[in-house]
Amino acid sequence: MSNKRFTLAWLGGKEWLALLLWFGLSAIVGLKEFMVDNHNNYTIFKHVYLHTIHGQTLYGPYPEYFDVNNYGVLFSVLIAPFAILPDWLGSILWVLTNAAVLFLAIRQLPLNRIQQNLVIIFASHELMAASSYFQFNPIVAACIIFGYTMMRKEKDFWAACFIMFATLTKVYGIVGLAFFFFSRHKLKLIGSMVLWGAVWFAAPMVLSSPQFVVRMYVEWYNALVVKNVQNAQIDKGIVLQDISAMGFIKRTFRLPYLSNLVVIGPAMVLFAAQYIWLKYKDDVRYQLLILCSTLLFTVLYSSSSESPTYIIAFPAACIWYMLQPRSRAADIFFVYLLIGTSFSHSDLVTSWVKKNLVVPYAAKAMPSLILWLLIVFQVTTRRFLRWPQVGAQFSH
Repeated sequence: MSNKRFTLAWLGGKEWLALLLWFGLSAIVGLKEFMVDNHNNYTIFKHVYLHTIHGQTLYGPYPEYFDVNNYGVLFSVLIAPFAILPDWLGSILWVLTNAAVLFLAIRQLPLNRIQQNLVIIFASHELMAASSYFQFNPIVAACIIFGYTMMRKEKDFWAACFIMFATLTKVYGIVGLAFFFFSRHKLKLIGSMVLWGAVWFAAPMVLSSPQFVVRMYVEWYNALVVKNVQNAQIDKGIVLQDISAMGFIKRTFRLPYLSNLVVIGPAMVLFAAQYIWLKYKDDVRYQLLILCSTLLFTVLYSSSSESPTYIIAFPAACIWYMLQPRSRAADIFFVYLLIGTSFSHSDLVTSWVKKNLVVPYAAKAMPSLILWLLIVFQVTTRRFLRWPQVGAQFSH
């Protein structure tokens, strides 16, 4: 077979490969981790349901697992169908459900089929990493993407559904409001968010009582405040949390007590600057760049970001790459993103590099930070207007 056939278009045409990598890797790693009794996160998730139906606090330590739950009480409704199954079955179905929901979200993106397949192929390793921790973040990423795609299709009622669901489970979903200006039915969107906010707020009452649910939302807020303080304690040896722009800057420049606001404040100004060109809000290239920027911002500027959280950010890198005019510079930079982000915590990187460079300096955040700044530059300077229309590339 000629090497000339090994092009991005050729790779993206292998839909069976996209499906195999996306679901196969996650299923294998989920089964492997369960067999070696390394499924603490799933145990926590299961007990969110069990503690809810028994009226016990969701945010205290329990002997059945280490660490504590930090998800909203609405999560008990989502995890319920899995929690009532045997652990081996519930955990694998949980992993595959997360993969399936994000897969469906990517399929809704206004990219052609080859581009969608490439996003799935390139992001499959990051999904596998999240699946090895039985993470909920793939669904969070999907909710953000659905928030955008539903608004784009003028289905604001359902956009609000996904945004509010993610917000009341892991807070991150509120970033879906970044697409507010893309909506053609803003009053309907606002009304739908109020309605879905009420629905999702009350949903856990089916499993418990109104008093319990209200109390858990108060306790959730207090738990998140405590966790935010704990995440920043680099000087106490906490290095697997705060893999964010703030964590990267603090560790690289030896500034452990730097206020997060010093980083987040300017970042919010830069994010807002992308809206100066709202006259292009119907341009799909502009919309997708805002989506990429939002997904990256969600992870980069959260002190709760861990390595598996990057399943929210890395699909943005893949989408961004699909938008770029084909060039060697874009190819080289994407390889850097792939290695520096998706593979930086994997066995493909030597243990010495991980122990001495990647983990202590939160280096996984650096490629995404560079990409996010590049996207802000591309949007504010209107570089996207020079690019091919979305879907024009890899069409054959």
